[in-house]
Amino acid sequence: MSTTTTTDSITTEIIRHGLLAAADEMARNLCRTAYNTVVYEIHDYGIGIHDAHGDVVADAPGIAVFTRGNDHGIKRAIEFLGRDALEPGDVFILNYPYWASAHTLDPLVFAPIHHDGELIGFASCRIHVLDLKQKDPGYVLDSTDMYQEGLFFPCSRLYRRGVQNDDVFNIIRFNSRMPERTIGDIQAQVSACVTGVRRTQQIAAKYGAGVLTAAMDAINDHGERLARLALAKLPKGTWTAHDFVDSDGIDTDRLIKLNVTVTISDDEMVIDWTGSERDVKGPINLPLGQTEAFCSLIFKALTTPDTPVVAGNFRPLRVVTEPGSVMHAVPPMPTFTLWTGLLGGEVVLKALAQGMPDRVPACSGGDVCSMMGLGVNPRTGEAWLEATNEAVGFGGHAGGDGEDGIMHLSEPGCRNNPVEVLETKSPMFIEWYGYRPDSGGPGRHRGGVGVGRTYRFTAPSTGICLVYKTKTRPWAIGGGRPGESNHVILNPGTDREVVQGGSYNRLEAGEVLVNNTGGGGGYGDPFEREPARVAADVRNGFVSVEAAARDYGVSVDPVTFEVDEEATARLRASR
Repeated sequence: MSTTTTTDSITTEIIRHGLLAAADEMARNLCRTAYNTVVYEIHDYGIGIHDAHGDVVADAPGIAVFTRGNDHGIKRAIEFLGRDALEPGDVFILNYPYWASAHTLDPLVFAPIHHDGELIGFASCRIHVLDLKQKDPGYVLDSTDMYQEGLFFPCSRLYRRGVQNDDVFNIIRFNSRMPERTIGDIQAQVSACVTGVRRTQQIAAKYGAGVLTAAMDAINDHGERLARLALAKLPKGTWTAHDFVDSDGIDTDRLIKLNVTVTISDDEMVIDWTGSERDVKGPINLPLGQTEAFCSLIFKALTTPDTPVVAGNFRPLRVVTEPGSVMHAVPPMPTFTLWTGLLGGEVVLKALAQGMPDRVPACSGGDVCSMMGLGVNPRTGEAWLEATNEAVGFGGHAGGDGEDGIMHLSEPGCRNNPVEVLETKSPMFIEWYGYRPDSGGPGRHRGGVGVGRTYRFTAPSTGICLVYKTKTRPWAIGGGRPGESNHVILNPGTDREVVQGGSYNRLEAGEVLVNNTGGGGGYGDPFEREPARVAADVRNGFVSVEAAARDYGVSVDPVTFEVDEEATARLRASR
């Protein structure tokens, strides 16, 4: 690989934008060719272009932790295969969790990029596919070892020098419950990677491989400088916090502790998970790459939120874990239900809130609150599987209220699945969908409200609820109050009503499932919130008249939405 060529800043910037455009084109091709609405509607993907070491230099926003996890997977693949084994036209699939940074249904597909026989980089694409022979259709909530979690591909070739490897595709075809859609999605990943390879090769042909390599180095060096400049402005100190995952899916009454200590010095941020739960039987254990990835997301948000992701951004970050703990799974620990990684970022924020409450928000609803349905569609006679993530309320912060009903911070590039898509492609009828009044935590700056969605199943189906923050409430900052928790209600208002969280439900036609998401925690004393803002919240349906009086000490007329100033003064004085 060329190491002596240099480049000027203008050429580097042109190349940087060329790589970003290539990554965006990869995403467009993926969404045009994928079979699975989780990909093309929700944008459950991570796409990157990487240098020859596997470090990302350009990405297309999807699930943020996917792209950072792609770095980890490519580097493990290089160690396993050796550079000399990577040939032009090769495309690989990797879903061995402990290398790939995700569970088996989030395979990493990547391709080496060569120019004149020289390895100059990689293109990568990770998505969620529907079925790879895991023990249960759809999702696995109660596996106890890796061997129940599906087929593993340890850097297997999908294409060798541009020729399809039918052996691998036939293994998938004869083992997947949904082979057409699964293979179609994997081929869409291949299409995305081939696009990235082609566009990067065109840049190399125009500027030379040496200039491209030098530009990639400069891009990451600049990303490091930006991160270090921002790190220098953060408060210095050490803070510890903990929170809990509802259960591991096996010991359902056992809260799983996530314990973190964050230290910020002049040179680095250390996120240390020592003291987190060990001996976790169920599948909420995280591969190391996933833990590093969500920690990177929080570090990025604090230091360089306004620039695209590059590996250099994370050089001042060090993540410490204990092998065998819930934050660092080792074989054969089960890893299928990756929700620990979705909840863990806000445990880091909880620690940081002690030292910089003016820089971080209170806890959001704290989960992505996924609902997945599957079965046989009576309209077509074919198997169906559709899913969506729900929006949550964001936490209040020093600058204002938390946002109402947006996607969780672990997936900032994602969307939910439209009602029209779900009803067209499945026997699910959405009876109600809207904001949850009074779910946002009261505060001088209110927590955002969560949402609710009611599903009626019109044919026998399985409803899988992936919600793992229902037993603890979203925490607040500076005298604010917690938000309301997430929860799922099965058959509300009947003698079969059950309130639950993560669950695998066999449903008959006519049964109803309600997915209610949490609101964000409040920031500051709610009795210091301006009465006019409370009245506006009542008018907009975010806060009830009763909660306005109880939580904010503000009397609002339920018809005119005007503030009764005398009654408000009495309420606030009586506290």
